[in-house]
Amino acid sequence: MKIGIIGSGAVGQTLGAAFLAEGHEVLMGTRDTDKKEVRKWKQENARGQAGSFEAAAQFGEILVLAVAGSAAASAIQQAGASHFDNKIVIDTTNPIAGVSPEHGVLKFFTDLNESLMEKTRRLIPQARMVKAFNTVGNSQMYKPDLPGGPPTMFICGDDEAAKATVSLLLADFGWETADMGLAVAARAIEPLCMLWCIPGFLHNQWSHAFKLLKP
Repeated sequence: MKIGIIGSGAVGQTLGAAFLAEGHEVLMGTRDTDKKEVRKWKQENARGQAGSFEAAAQFGEILVLAVAGSAAASAIQQAGASHFDNKIVIDTTNPIAGVSPEHGVLKFFTDLNESLMEKTRRLIPQARMVKAFNTVGNSQMYKPDLPGGPPTMFICGDDEAAKATVSLLLADFGWETADMGLAVAARAIEPLCMLWCIPGFLHNQWSHAFKLLKP
């Protein structure tokens, strides 16, 4: 499939390379195609393309929103909201506020009664949004090798077919999927980012992932 990545930071670069490794076509969208990190990514991923946010949004059959949560609205505006219509949009964002953590606990600019995913969905109401990849660091997003076996990726969204497609992609990436239901569940999934980050901020431990144990 053609994958458009909206964002060229660590998450966008990691997922772009992972989709290429799985045989997909990738165009990574960035605000600056000439920045050093983008040039380096293209050198390391010869089949990968880079362009503007709009080019990535037009290119992709599936889009990945991989910008800082605070930049999601502006990235969508630059990409062109209509280019998200009827496409699966994997939303990796978290509403992290631009202030220091408190005793290792991040601060969010949302509250528990509305998630960033829900706010974003209002900008692209025709998109088939699925929350994923927001509860783990980029180093573990592709083929995580942990002693407890495949970790669990929590997802949610209102489109069942879109979630089924994302679940298949996650399986290719080495994950098991736990579907938490409709988009409203992002109110619970996004704060897992806070929990995941605490060992990192307090003890410099960043290589873990969540596992849901089921009978």
